[in-house]
Amino acid sequence: MNLETIYSLLNISVLPAWALLIFVPNWQGTEKFVHAVFIPLILACFYIYYLIWAMFFGGGAEGAGMSSLSQVMHMFDSPVSTLAGWAHYLVFDLFVGAWIVRDGIRRGISALWRAPCLAFTLMFGPVGLAMYLLLRTLKGEGMSLQEA
Repeated sequence: MNLETIYSLLNISVLPAWALLIFVPNWQGTEKFVHAVFIPLILACFYIYYLIWAMFFGGGAEGAGMSSLSQVMHMFDSPVSTLAGWAHYLVFDLFVGAWIVRDGIRRGISALWRAPCLAFTLMFGPVGLAMYLLLRTLKGEGMSLQEA
């Protein structure tokens, strides 16, 4: 299977989890597949696989690293490293989305108010988190990341 196909499959693989978080956040299946790490764990395995491939089996780019902006930019010169990086984004954005749902339920924030935050978290990661924290503040819940 080529890397472009794997990229497409990774993108598609997160959509059911996001649909569960947005449309049926209180359903027991959402708890099992999203909050109980099933889907994030599978995505993390893809990340680990491509990271190891990039680092140890010639899939990485020459001059890649994390010590400078230039090295990070070189990291994304390699399709394998970029795929690993994309899996990284997918895992963490989904984790943040699941946290938004759990936190919103605990704080009594309506699913209708959470849905736009989740959509932005899916598409733009930190923007959705910032929206949710702002929503919490406007609803008198504050911006602290401490559990309620």
